[in-house]
Amino acid sequence: MIVIAGTIPIKPERREEAQRLALWMTEETRKEAGCLTYNFYADLADPTTFFIFEEWESEEALQRHFHTDHMKQFQQQAPTLLAGKIAAKKYTVASTTAL
Repeated sequence: MIVIAGTIPIKPERREEAQRLALWMTEETRKEAGCLTYNFYADLADPTTFFIFEEWESEEALQRHFHTDHMKQFQQQAPTLLAGKIAAKKYTVASTTAL
């Protein structure tokens, strides 16, 4: 499994627009084959920081995601909403267990 986790700094004056874009992106991405989890979250202490958390069945599924039309649209719109660089990491997970 592949996990993506990161933070996204949002311009305060563009937060509502960023939230709409994130919700749309979530809805579209969850339809993809190989997508296990795809969510945006807002920082409780700093509402201008969004978190992204994704789980993918495989590297191939993640790579297909990067080439979808909705990802291309997201990448075109996101720069006008960002207050800085996205900081994300990719993790390759061999196994998981419930806590």
